[in-house]
Amino acid sequence: MKHIIAVSTNTYHGFTIDQALEGIAAAGFKYVELTAVRNWTEHIMPDMPDSELDRVQAKMKELGLSCIALSGHCNLTEADRLNDFRDNMALARRFGASYIISSTGEAHFGEEEAFADDVLIENIKNLLPDLTQNGLKLGIEVHGEYGTGEAVARVVKGVDSPLVGVNFDTANVVFYGGADPMEDLKNCLDHVNYIHLKDKVGMDKSWNFPAIGQGELDLVGMIKHMDGQGKNFPLSIEIEFTEDFTMRDKVEGDLETANKAVRDSFDYLHKNGLI
Repeated sequence: MKHIIAVSTNTYHGFTIDQALEGIAAAGFKYVELTAVRNWTEHIMPDMPDSELDRVQAKMKELGLSCIALSGHCNLTEADRLNDFRDNMALARRFGASYIISSTGEAHFGEEEAFADDVLIENIKNLLPDLTQNGLKLGIEVHGEYGTGEAVARVVKGVDSPLVGVNFDTANVVFYGGADPMEDLKNCLDHVNYIHLKDKVGMDKSWNFPAIGQGELDLVGMIKHMDGQGKNFPLSIEIEFTEDFTMRDKVEGDLETANKAVRDSFDYLHKNGLI
């Protein structure tokens, strides 16, 4: 079965938005998940000049790319971060996205964060009118303290809205949750609304997230399981390479490495009849 498969521009952490869009389009993809994560990957941000946001939109149109989601991670446990997330929702609407993605806490570098289901549920309920106004669905990513789909599903069930679901990250389940991704997917599938398709080398906490098809996860099997259950969510590829590659300043040859990983991912999915 063919699927809507995007590439997260977070794959190009440390590169420019233009480099990300050009690499994704050159590989053959038609959809992107744009990244607007403060102090991490700021490819587009709500406080950028309108002229720059217009330029990015024009660039996407020129390359034949459509935005299906915005990664706009904010700490949803903190009431004073909810307005930042509302700004990200407006940005997602501007780019025509149908989904906005966030982890429960800060995506990276969060310190002294307190996590409680009831706080998260109440804060997310307060965001429901904004999701409706902006025509968005919220995917809560498997990440950090909520390291399995089953854990995120607790919050989703508490919110109890068709606008909110689990953003199931196939590799974060291993990295953060120490769980088997296929089993965890089965446990939360009824509450999933979006997938981060990410491969992994090593069934442990090692940071090694290669091109799709070059790791140890049965990603095709997971997709076929979802298809068999009549679940057809948007899929967004995220490649985070190794920690050294992702965190260091980029040097000559790194862009070619990123572009090749995106091309290899497209080829693998195409070979398996998924795109």
